[in-house]
Amino acid sequence: MDIDAFSAARRDQWDRLDELTRRRQLTGSQADELVALYRGAARDLSRARTQAPDPQVLAELSRLVVAARARVTGTREVRASDLRRYLAQTVPAALYRLRWWTLGVTLAELAIAVVVAVWTLHSPQAMSALGSPSELSAYANDAFESYYSTYAPSEFASQVWTNNARIAVLCVAGGITGVLPAYVMWANAVSLGQAAAIMVDHDLLGLFFALISPHGLLELTCVFIAGAAGLKLFWTMLVPGPRPRAVALAEEGRALIAVAVGMTGALAVAGVIEAFVTPAPVPWSLKITVGVLALVVLWTYTLVVGGRAVRSGVTGDLDEEEAGAVAVAVG
Repeated sequence: MDIDAFSAARRDQWDRLDELTRRRQLTGSQADELVALYRGAARDLSRARTQAPDPQVLAELSRLVVAARARVTGTREVRASDLRRYLAQTVPAALYRLRWWTLGVTLAELAIAVVVAVWTLHSPQAMSALGSPSELSAYANDAFESYYSTYAPSEFASQVWTNNARIAVLCVAGGITGVLPAYVMWANAVSLGQAAAIMVDHDLLGLFFALISPHGLLELTCVFIAGAAGLKLFWTMLVPGPRPRAVALAEEGRALIAVAVGMTGALAVAGVIEAFVTPAPVPWSLKITVGVLALVVLWTYTLVVGGRAVRSGVTGDLDEEEAGAVAVAVG
């Protein structure tokens, strides 16, 4: 197909579609015309993609079709089947594609926390910077444990979930800066290492792990995943690969929003465990078992369900109908 001749023959229809799409108000006949022109442009885009993939023409047609589709269809109704597919395929696929980044961030976080803990224990200046001996003793012997029972369980669960979900979303949404997720991950690791150092210094390492493990296994993993998502988005901006940078960022950004959705749900579970299980008067072995099971469920969802979704072709990005359309990359 001669793309120049094709464009010249269809130019009037494309220009008219662009004009109608931009109008604030349409008459009945103009609305019918818009629908007809939109369908024609969609067919033209499909034909150009397969027969004459000229980048300039494809980019123009993609823009026209996206704008016209939004004008024609308005807000798309969310169906129950869409929600099921999103939770059963899109979210786990996005988590699965992030698994190696998650592992890398997890190892880095744990390494930083251990280094900070050891350094704090062996540096009187570092330990004294955290508080006076009486303050540190009160923290280790009372405040660290009483924190989990200060508020009513339902109120505490809501507070914990809100705070952690906000951090997770900020890591993902602020990933484009690179600085925000890196700072959050650093601050989280340092705080964890310092808390561990204080507890070890008062011979309470066992209590530290007993209190942290029930909810912390899931909660910290969610934070690591959110940090990994933000850092991956920043890396995509730096190294987009064969895709145009704008296309790569749009695709990865939509997929990583699915990660934020998944982490918001998982952090709600972690909040419930922290508020109701961690302070409960039951054996610590049972509490830790609950934490381990919650973590196993998350990784099963990621590796088994997500792996199956990815192998079936799901990327974690929205499909074309949900996203409106995607810009076309050629070459």
